[in-house]
Amino acid sequence: MSQIIKTENLLKSLNLLTVQNIYKDTIQKAEKGDWGYKRFLTHLCECEFEDRKERKTQRLVTQSKLEKDKSYDLLDKKLLPEKIRKVLPSLLEGDFVKKAENVLAFGLPGRGKTHIIEAIGWELILRYNYRVLFTATFKLVETLLNAKKNLELEYQLKKLDRYDVIILDDIGYVQQSREEMEVLFTFLAERYERKSIMITSNLVFSQWEKIFKDPMTTMAAVDRLVHHSIILEFPVNAKSIRAEKGKNKLNRKDSRK
Repeated sequence: MSQIIKTENLLKSLNLLTVQNIYKDTIQKAEKGDWGYKRFLTHLCECEFEDRKERKTQRLVTQSKLEKDKSYDLLDKKLLPEKIRKVLPSLLEGDFVKKAENVLAFGLPGRGKTHIIEAIGWELILRYNYRVLFTATFKLVETLLNAKKNLELEYQLKKLDRYDVIILDDIGYVQQSREEMEVLFTFLAERYERKSIMITSNLVFSQWEKIFKDPMTTMAAVDRLVHHSIILEFPVNAKSIRAEKGKNKLNRKDSRK
């Protein structure tokens, strides 16, 4: 067995797949460029590191279930309220995740709540490799309720605990039965002061009794969310981003005629 084949087999057994794939070509480059062994080894390590980082990022993106058309690059910052534009850069730094703080976005439909929250989620993955999960609130409630019925609620909560950030979209549309409300409250209480939650809602806090039914439970849920939180409020008179985009599409179509 040649030395190269032996080395490639060792690299495979050590799961250094990138180094294994580029090993032969790198030897040729090193010989032609008169590389020293330090440069040769550093180059192999850097390639392995970057490739692993890229693969990890792709795994995190897939697991996150974030929508591709809600990335930060596709976010039209000019249409956002000024207060939100000012706080956005600090949110992209990700310090709120380290502090286990929450981000809560309130406003009428079409104002861009979901897009800005997902855009932040995208950047948390791409910049810092945080584990993020995006889900409609009703889907999470269904998952937790089924887990409770199967006596697996604790196990399901532990699975969700692996995520640094969980995004609950449209919590205002969820008006649960008492049993459903209880599992949602349990989830919120479980992450309190430990992991971050990002929430979008069409309902302001004073209307959350529609979600949790019971005044005391509503107060307890709001208290946990607000205690460590950053609130993004879209004013009632804010333009509908969805409507603006629709107008722009129509204008482009008309200009082509």
